[in-house]
This record gives sequence, C-alpha cells and structure tokens, in this order.
Amino acid sequence: MSLLRATFTVSGLTLVSRVLGFVRDILMASVLGAGWIADCFVLAFKLPNLFRRLFAEGAFNAAFVPLFSGYLEGAGSAGETDEAARRAAARRFAEEALSALFAILLLFVAACQAVMPWLMMGIGMGFVGEPEKFDLAVELTRITFPYLLFISLVSLMGGVLNSLGRFAAVAATPVLLNLSLIGAMVLFANATRTPAHALSWGVSVAGVIQFLWLFVACWREGMPLRLRWPRLTPDVRKLITLMLPVALGAGAYQISLLIDVFLASFLADGSLAFLYYADRLNQLPLGVIGIAVGTALLPALSRQVAAADRNGALASQNRAIEMALFLTLPAAAALVVVPGPVIGVLFERNAFDSAMTAATAAALGAYALGLPAYVLAKVLGPGFFARKDTATPVRYSLIALGVNVVLNVILMIPLAHVGLALATAISAWVNAALLYHGLVKRDCLKSDDRLKRRLVRTLAAVALMVGVIWGGRALLEPYFSATTPEKVLALVVLVAAGLLSYGVAAFALGAVRRDDFTGLRRRNNKTVGPA
Repeated sequence: MSLLRATFTVSGLTLVSRVLGFVRDILMASVLGAGWIADCFVLAFKLPNLFRRLFAEGAFNAAFVPLFSGYLEGAGSAGETDEAARRAAARRFAEEALSALFAILLLFVAACQAVMPWLMMGIGMGFVGEPEKFDLAVELTRITFPYLLFISLVSLMGGVLNSLGRFAAVAATPVLLNLSLIGAMVLFANATRTPAHALSWGVSVAGVIQFLWLFVACWREGMPLRLRWPRLTPDVRKLITLMLPVALGAGAYQISLLIDVFLASFLADGSLAFLYYADRLNQLPLGVIGIAVGTALLPALSRQVAAADRNGALASQNRAIEMALFLTLPAAAALVVVPGPVIGVLFERNAFDSAMTAATAAALGAYALGLPAYVLAKVLGPGFFARKDTATPVRYSLIALGVNVVLNVILMIPLAHVGLALATAISAWVNAALLYHGLVKRDCLKSDDRLKRRLVRTLAAVALMVGVIWGGRALLEPYFSATTPEKVLALVVLVAAGLLSYGVAAFALGAVRRDDFTGLRRRNNKTVGPA
C-alpha cells in the first residue's frame, strides 16, 4: 500500500473517531461543565492514557514495528527465506512480546491500584486540601486504570496489523472508545453517583472492546496471537533494549504532561478541564495528520531501510513532511485566529458558560502555535526508529522537557493555565528542530527542491486563507452571539470559506497538484514527479 493511500486510510478513520470524540466532548461539557468534578474525571482519564503512551504507543511500537517488519522481510534472527516461515517467525516473536508486555502491565496496574491515594498525592497535590475532590479523583482513577492493560495490548496488535499493511482495523479502534463513552453518558449518566462515574466505567469497558476487536482482526489476517508463558528470550531482550531509550524519551514528554497536571491542580477550579477541552481540539489535526502519516511512514521506512533503499527512504521522508505541513499549517493558523467561535459553538451550553469558553479558547490558541511542531515530531521520529536508533530522540526529548519545565514555571505566573499551554507549544518546536537537525546531520534527511518549493507555496496559501477567515469572522460576529442554530451556521460558513480559499490558493500557487492524489490508486509506493 502506498504511503499516501495508507495515510488517507488512517486519516479517514481517525477523522470519524475525532468527530465522534467531539460529540463525546460536547456531551461531557454539557453534563460536567468545567468545574471540579470535570477536573477529577480529566485526571482519571489522563493517567492511564499517559502510561499507555509511555508503554505502548511510543516506546513499544517504535521498537516492535521495525523488528517485526524485519521478520516479515527475512531479516530476523531466524534468517528465513520462505514466506510462510517468515510469517511464522514473526508471529512467534509477536507472541513472545505480547506475553512479556501482559505480565509487566498486569503487575504495574495492580501495584498502582494498591497505592492510588499516594500516587494521587504526587500527581494532583493541589487536590489534597479539598478532601471531597481528592477522594473522587482517587475513586475515578481506580475505575479507569485497567484501561491501560487492554489498550497497551491493543497497541501491540496494532503494530502487527500495520506491519502487514492493514491499517483500517487499527485506525477504527478509537471509534470504539468514543462510542463507549457516548453510550455511557446517554444511558448511565443519571444512573450513577455522578456523570463522571459513568464516563470512567465507559473507559474501562472500551479497553475490553478494543482488545477483542483487534484480536479478531489479527486472527482474520492469519496472525492469531496466543498468550505464552512470559520468557526473556533473546528477541524479547533485544526488544527491551530498543524500547528502553524510547521509554525514557516518551517518559520525558509524559513527565512534562504530569508537570502540567501537577501545576494546574494548584490553579483555579476548571483549569485542568480548560486545558483538556483545548487540547482535544488541538489533537484533531495531530491525530488525523501527524499520527496518520507517522503510522503509515514507519513500516514503509523500516522496509526501505532494511532493503538498503536509501533514495526510497529519503523520498518517503520528504513526501511525509510535505504532506504533513500542507495539511497542518492551515489548521494551526485557523485555530490561532478564531479559537473563540470554535469553542463557543462546540461547548457553550448548559453547564459550560461563556467564561469557560473564553478560558478554553485562550488555551487553544496557545496550543495551536505548536501544532505544526507536534506533527513534525510524529513524522521525523520514524526516521530514527526505522534505523533502530531509539536513543537519539531521548536526548532531544530531555532537552525539550527542560525547556518546558522552565517555561511552565515562568509563564503560569502571569498567564495561569494559558502559560502551561504556551510552554508546551514552545518546547514542541524545540523538539522538532532537534529531530530535523539530527536526521540532516546523519545524512538520513535532505530536503529536496520539491519540498522547499511546496513549503513556500503552502505558506502563501495559508496567508491568503487567514485573510479570508479574519474578514469572515468580522462579518459573522453578530451571528456568533445569537442562537445556537445561527452560531453553528456561522461557524460552518466560516470553516467552508477557509477551506475553499485555501484549496483554491493551494492549487493556483502550486502548493499541491492533481497528480499528487493519483497515489491513492496505486498499490506501490512511487514518487510523484517534480512540481
């Protein structure tokens, strides 16, 4: 499957998930608002997801996919040449990895459940002075924490399917989470002590559903995974050796998120919720574009590197950067220019008032400044992981972490929760710049002429789009203060005007060409001719 085709497969399903995610967040804002109960659920939801990104999405997949792909290409320790034998060796390795991951996570989840009150003291220390808030945070987190076990196993099976060129089932798993949470709110919000309890149970149930979904998907692809007795085989040791540096790097980023949570717990009630809602909107282009491109790029790049196809690897990296920036820059610009109307239309109703809209919009604008950097990091990271270099990004993550911590402390004093969002954005640019420089220095990335030309043209198209959005907002301002239907219609018109102006400008200036989309119909990864 071509990189473009795979990216659009992942992006399309991720977009469906994000739309459902917005439905979920709209319901959540309506029933929870952005008060202290919402803060408790946000913390309970963040904690297992934080460790999931540490154990699974970041460290585990970055180490597992290149090794698994190597087995499929006959480059594993068994050195098999027959296709059936290669798949059997790859399956054995995946089962060994699955067993080791399951054992480690089972012990970790059990330990965290036992010490949850002490764990909460360290993460949400600002809650300690409010016993009711602290107790609720502990209770909700104990309900959600088993999600970590199931979603981490989902990540492993997702790596198997992605390596086999099957992206759809994996990209659909977040849809199941959102459906579970929506169902929990619609059916059980009034049947539990608080709506936050229904949401928390919905999280854990979603983990089980997602696990069963991908287990069946692997079985249908002829790669059913069974649980073995966990053993430290040579391949598992190699996996851990590759995984640990990435875990440290991912840990650096997750520590920065923990620091954000820790500091926000000392701010006014609702600060965690403001950051959550803002980050959710900021995550839409990150998930649809950055994670999609990075997910599609890593298996392709791993195979090209394993086959010593240097020109193919360089071309894939350039096209991935080009695609990511073309899709990300207009999204970032729009969220910086008009965050208020977006937040107001989506969330401002019932328990979510205008003051909450203003606070969340300010955080969204700050987060969006770093959106291109977040996406670039997802696209540049596979350049290291595909070459089994999981250590170098750690150093860059630690530097970015240091920048983030210092800026957090400096900026939160005058800007409160907005300062935390701005510090995150700045540190993301530091990380992306270091990753880019590291690849260039190793001669693993060289920006070709097409990328340079396309970037200039893309920036020009974005500038024209910003002018249209800015003028459109001024014209539509009265409607954003009217009834809900009028607000929704005004936002739809504004978004449509922005998309149309960017699309027309992009084609007119040559930032994109019709030929670029012919890759969607190709089965092989071919490079489009120069612009």
